[in-house]
Amino acid sequence: MDKNRKKLIVVVGPTAVGKTEVAIRLAEELKTEILSADSRQIFKELTIGTAKPSPEELARAPHHFIGNKSIHEEYDAGQYGRDALELIHELLKKHDQLILCGGSGLYVRAVCEGFDDLPDVPEGMRDSIIKEYEEKGLPWLQQLVKAKDPDYYAIVDQKNPHRLIRALELIQATNQTMANLRKKKTRVHDFDIVKIGLELNREELYQRIDERMDTMIETGLFEEAKLFYPFRHLNALQTVGYREIMAYLDGEYDKEEAIRLLKRNTRHYAKRQLTWFKKEEATPWIHPQNWKEVMRMI
Repeated sequence: MDKNRKKLIVVVGPTAVGKTEVAIRLAEELKTEILSADSRQIFKELTIGTAKPSPEELARAPHHFIGNKSIHEEYDAGQYGRDALELIHELLKKHDQLILCGGSGLYVRAVCEGFDDLPDVPEGMRDSIIKEYEEKGLPWLQQLVKAKDPDYYAIVDQKNPHRLIRALELIQATNQTMANLRKKKTRVHDFDIVKIGLELNREELYQRIDERMDTMIETGLFEEAKLFYPFRHLNALQTVGYREIMAYLDGEYDKEEAIRLLKRNTRHYAKRQLTWFKKEEATPWIHPQNWKEVMRMI
């Protein structure tokens, strides 16, 4: 790594591990700015359920890609990658380092590695899959994706029909796995990338997840979700933290069960995040409070 080259410091890890605080401290120390790589914090309407940085945290360092899109807009990792790289090149004109921080694996990959534009699928294929999904339900969709691409199924949000349908149509149209489709060409940058993974032991992480969820509920998570009930079909709402409450509002279970599922499914999501990021063997894993080691890495 060339010490004279500009650097993008990428902070990754599971939900609730403490990425926001580490990224802000780094930005303060290096007098630089933060780009969020979170596929839900990017939506301006969603606040509590996405664990957005607080106004006080946002005031400590300049942030980008926080609340700058609407849940009614179509936005994906490919577009994020293009937007983020354009901004990175602009910001590196005045900074030697930037911070990229988030837990959305595809968003991080879109910036660090890039992936080819995904191919078009035959006309009518998506409609056919959607029709079968509506007839046979989510378990049918899950089983099919798992059978055709078990590696992708292990890391995808398995309760998100939008993502499963998108994966299935691409797999069936190309006879390739999602991994093959998304890593054909590695992007070459004119800056260095330094990755840092934040990790806690499982018991500590799960305790933090439960405590965060309790705080979200106390500060109005259920009330926030109710506001978006008419838009529950949108992809932005097909995520842990909103999906369970939408089902509660539909009368599928009581509030106590909704809270249990919120915590359980968030733990499952954290596990999938770690599975994704730990495939990158070169990433060092550090306790978020080990500040001396974080600084040594950069």
